[in-house]
Amino acid sequence: MSRAVAELLGILELEKLEENLFRGRSPQDSWQRVFGGQVIGQALVAACRTVEGRQPHSLHAYFLLGGDPKIPILYEVDRIRDGRSFTTRRVVAIQHGRPIFALTASFQVEEDGFEHGARMPDVPPPEDLPGEAEIRAGAIPSMSPQIRAYFERERPIELRPVDHQRPAQADPHEGQFRVWIRTTGELPADPAIHRCVLAYASDFTLLDTSLVPHGQSVIQENIQAASLDHALWFHRPFRADEWLLYAQDSPSAGGARGLSRGLVFDRAGRLVASVAQEGLIRQRRPAAE
Repeated sequence: MSRAVAELLGILELEKLEENLFRGRSPQDSWQRVFGGQVIGQALVAACRTVEGRQPHSLHAYFLLGGDPKIPILYEVDRIRDGRSFTTRRVVAIQHGRPIFALTASFQVEEDGFEHGARMPDVPPPEDLPGEAEIRAGAIPSMSPQIRAYFERERPIELRPVDHQRPAQADPHEGQFRVWIRTTGELPADPAIHRCVLAYASDFTLLDTSLVPHGQSVIQENIQAASLDHALWFHRPFRADEWLLYAQDSPSAGGARGLSRGLVFDRAGRLVASVAQEGLIRQRRPAAE
């Protein structure tokens, strides 16, 4: 197991304080805010720790305040419902005495039923695409020191973009971004871990897709971006340590908000998850002189 994956699993291993109260920590890096995917993943872990014999099939979440990486995050779980087929949990993340994030997750017993799924896009396999080291070598020199430090260190999620050459002047009607993702090391067999890791990774590139039609990116210093809400549906079992295609598009942007969607496929072409997110995207206002 890679050091970065071990660190990710450590971040997702919450400390139980009381029956429905958990504490999570953040990696001590140079970011001024907690990564949104971390809070999604930790909140889902907290919900899973209060449910037995059922896997999560959906979550819906709102980002309320930016998280402070310097202090722990408390996760309070409300056991809303335990039904015969479905279980519902609500999780509130708290820092400095205030809610910073709220998530509702639904769990279901395993059942048989009708089957259909969207078709996976025809894209090159990850083995035929440039690796992260090759992509970083060309992009890092133009990054700010903070962004450069993040991309230069070992990370738990490997990304191999299909659309790795983004035009500076893009078609305003074509907002899509497709990337292969997987952890950089093997994960435990527990299916809940794989779902929580995908929840963590699902926030990586999604908001950035809404800037593709404008030839912009969230890593640019002139762009102010933040996730506002996040929804994720799990359709079929999968392993997050095996290659998954994350096919994203952005059907709309306006009012300083961008809407992005994503479909996640395994190597066999099965649709295993769907994602949707709205986020803040705006040009930074010049500082007052």
